[in-house]
Amino acid sequence: MKPITENPINIPRYPLEFQQIITAKNQNFVGREFVFSAINKFLNQSDRGYFTIIGDPGVGKSAILAHYVSQNPGVVYYNVEITGKNRVEEFLTTICTQLIEIAQNQGIKTSVERSRNNLTANFSDSTTEDSGFLSFLLQQISNRLQPKQRLIITIDGCDRIDINNQPRGSNIFYLPRYLPEKVYFILSRRPFLADKSGLLIETPAQSLDLSNYPEQNRADIQEYIKTYLNKSSHSVDASAVYRRMRSLSEGKNPGDVSLNITEQGFDDETNFMYVKEILADINEDIYPQNLQIYYQNHLEKMNLATSKQQPMALQVLNILVQEQSISIEAIAERLDVDEYEIKVILDKWREFLHLESIAAEMHYSIYHASFRDWLRQQIESKF
Repeated sequence: MKPITENPINIPRYPLEFQQIITAKNQNFVGREFVFSAINKFLNQSDRGYFTIIGDPGVGKSAILAHYVSQNPGVVYYNVEITGKNRVEEFLTTICTQLIEIAQNQGIKTSVERSRNNLTANFSDSTTEDSGFLSFLLQQISNRLQPKQRLIITIDGCDRIDINNQPRGSNIFYLPRYLPEKVYFILSRRPFLADKSGLLIETPAQSLDLSNYPEQNRADIQEYIKTYLNKSSHSVDASAVYRRMRSLSEGKNPGDVSLNITEQGFDDETNFMYVKEILADINEDIYPQNLQIYYQNHLEKMNLATSKQQPMALQVLNILVQEQSISIEAIAERLDVDEYEIKVILDKWREFLHLESIAAEMHYSIYHASFRDWLRQQIESKF
């Protein structure tokens, strides 16, 4: 990946917790050039704007942003998924702190600069109330950018933002509706309903849905497996990895499973989180512990989202885990309920579902076969 600019702006060091996650997400990173190319094309064609990377849980969105930041000096970074970082006050305090240092490096005198030791006190008065101070900093920095410079702010995990303490109708994290020239936000988030984006903006915007690039995703996964195995001290090959995947879905010991990779379709795998945990726990015959925790968090979020629709939500989930793909009409017919009731539930689970139009009718499925199989096992164990 080529750097975004030949003349990057000076930025402060990232907070330690951000440095750690950037380093961790960069381990064994491969590919994703189609994403970086799309970002750079947007930067070159738009004089400002929002670029959003959309993808299912575990497909590598966080790694993409972490690698992008590591390869491009001058990019501001924020990660919502770190504990305590999902509230607007924390975001504005952290981001404005970084922006103030950028402004100071440009020679800009700000009211906050007059009292660096009382930064927090100043923030509590004005910075965290709305986007006013953030927008002020963005404009001040924009005014001082050189012809080839850009200010780019990345926010990873926008689906985790807590909007309960923001006024209704305000943008997530009070992100500005308008942006000054040469200022860009690059966001990552899971799939969402169009009317639930949480953003009202009037500036150039573009989204890249990773699910629309299956061939590139498959190629990157296969390269990731090869890279991992080449660096690993384990005497395993790619066939063992794919046998391990198959064993989980069939509930067998990996050694009991014979597998021709191409014929069984595991060359279609596109979920980095799943493959990463399989590789790390290749010799076990159960779901890796980290993967189980990851899926359990998914299930808890699904249950919380549909707490007012129980027990119908459980009935809907029981149907979803038994089907490769199914329509709202078919689910409603099985349960003998109104289609609207089913849609309400599925809408609340949007980030964990794949949508596909078949014969002019929308069909729904669990986002990843492994998660579907795990859910089925959880349901079966309770009955």
